[in-house]
Amino acid sequence: MLAIKNNLMAVNAARQLGRTYEMLARSVERLSSGLRINGAKDDAAGLAVRELMRADIAVMQQGTRNARDGISMLQTMEGALATVDDILVRMQALAEQASTGSYSSAQRYIMHQEFDELRLEIDRIASSTKFNGISMLDNSTTVSIQFGELTNDKIDVAGSIMTSAAAGLNVTGLAIDTVGGAQSAIAKLDTAIGIKDEARAKFGYKMNRLESAVNVLSVTSENLMASESRVSDVDVATEMAALTRNQVLSQAGIAMLAQANTMPQMALQLLA
Repeated sequence: MLAIKNNLMAVNAARQLGRTYEMLARSVERLSSGLRINGAKDDAAGLAVRELMRADIAVMQQGTRNARDGISMLQTMEGALATVDDILVRMQALAEQASTGSYSSAQRYIMHQEFDELRLEIDRIASSTKFNGISMLDNSTTVSIQFGELTNDKIDVAGSIMTSAAAGLNVTGLAIDTVGGAQSAIAKLDTAIGIKDEARAKFGYKMNRLESAVNVLSVTSENLMASESRVSDVDVATEMAALTRNQVLSQAGIAMLAQANTMPQMALQLLA
């Protein structure tokens, strides 16, 4: 029906053009953000799944950093024990040297002086070796390395057996200024080296376990990121096709709206 009061063709064209513009704006938003889901209205269920995945990914990535920090801490402590190892070997060599009868008492006393200084250095290393203020060589504190959200997602690292440095190694009070004292020190230093080796081994297998945890967390985090991408990220090829279609539809809608707006003028010809 030809009418001049209500231009229904123009109203319809304007409504269709508005819908096209909304779809065009949505495509532009998705392509500019790189996300298929930019708000709950885009995909409410998908948004919920994505946010849960993001939370899990964030926890795993922080857990990976925690585990690596734990490895760094253990490497610091184990490196200090490597120096203690050299000191104990030197102390044992001095004890062996002093145990022979071919040295005078004065010479043994000089050896004992070096021996005692090395023992003091073990104490110093044990008390001064720290990581972020944490010392594991002169106390029995247990440090927990947390790398997951569950209670058992952690590795407990007990303080070294060297709970009081030289005292923990049972080398305090040793003297090599006599043959008998030197021979007694040799046996005790053998025990001390065993205690130190046990402590180093503890740090070693804890580091290996943390490295395994890092590998698992990295792989799991990567797979979750891939899953989150499939849920949330925009398919650029598909969205570009939609953008092109909406651009064509918007141009056609504008042209048709212009045409529809001229239709009432045809009625003037009948009124003339």
